[in-house]
Amino acid sequence: MRVAIVGAGAVGRSIAGELLGYGHTVMLIEKDGRKVRTRSVPGAEWVQADACEVSSLEEAQLATCDVVVAATGDDKANLVVSLLAKTEFAVNRVVARVKDPRNEWLYTEAWGVDVAVSTPRVLAALVEEAVSVGDVVRLMSFRKGAANLVEITLGDDTSWVGHALREVPLPRETVLTAILRGERVVTPSPDEPLESGDELLFVSHGDTEEELQAVFAPAGGPRRTEG
Repeated sequence: MRVAIVGAGAVGRSIAGELLGYGHTVMLIEKDGRKVRTRSVPGAEWVQADACEVSSLEEAQLATCDVVVAATGDDKANLVVSLLAKTEFAVNRVVARVKDPRNEWLYTEAWGVDVAVSTPRVLAALVEEAVSVGDVVRLMSFRKGAANLVEITLGDDTSWVGHALREVPLPRETVLTAILRGERVVTPSPDEPLESGDELLFVSHGDTEEELQAVFAPAGGPRRTEG
């Protein structure tokens, strides 16, 4: 993919280095000339420009990018970049950094944001994920909560331990994407039996998370559905 990263601070440069390592083409856009350090991210294309100006983004040919990452330390700038990328240049995917968690409510589709990343929220979710058993933990939201990446760890008393996935009545609009079992990543299949300690990763609609929690709640026996 061709990825444009707006903001060449420590965060932007780190993202650029990772993406280059994965084989993507990366363009760094930075307004402050003091932060334009081409040697710090070899292999990246550098553009010194104000990404909040349409003319600057036109010169940078933002429309040729598959993804735009708004990674500055200014929430206002990140929102403006996101809006311009989506509405003026029809960029397919816009990921935006949330600097101040109090501004997270602004990072919606209305501002062109597909995925908002708030470091405090991500860290809190990872802490929950590490210590919670039997609870649904939201790791990341997509498209204003229309879809969420959630995790649930199965305890010894979870009803469905020992049962095949085909028997589990998952809520509507919920897809099991992976099972983390020890150091293994298990691809879900209908005949795969669940084990205590399994970490299940789902993509789920926000409205179904309580139903998902209920399915894997401790009980005397497995819940079965008619038909």
